[in-house]
Amino acid sequence: MKISREPALYLTLFATLVRLLAAFWLDLSDGQQAVLNATATAVAGLIVAVWVRRDGQVAALLGVVQAVLALAVGFGADLSAESQAVIMSFVGTAAAMFVRTQVDAKTPAVVHAD
Repeated sequence: MKISREPALYLTLFATLVRLLAAFWLDLSDGQQAVLNATATAVAGLIVAVWVRRDGQVAALLGVVQAVLALAVGFGADLSAESQAVIMSFVGTAAAMFVRTQVDAKTPAVVHAD
C-alpha cells in the first residue's frame, strides 16, 4: 500500500499515533491533550484535503469535526486523556475508511501476477 494511494489512511494513522503516544506516555493535562488532539487532527485533515484536492472537502470536514470534539473537551467536557485518544482514534479511523471510498488515487494500483 502506497501513501500516494491512501493519504487519508496514512495521515490518520500518524495523527492517531501522536494522540495515543501523548495520552499514555506524556504527562499532559486533559486540556493540553485536547489541544494536541485538535492540532494533530486538523493538520492531518488539512494535508489530506490538499492532497486529494477535488474530494478533499470530505476529509477536511471530518477533520474539523474531530477537532471540534477535542476542543470541546479542552473547554470542559469531562473525558480523560485516554478516553479522548480512544474516541479520536475511532472517529479518525471511520473518517479515513469513508474518505477512502470517495477518492481516486493519483497512482494506479500495482497488480501482481501470481
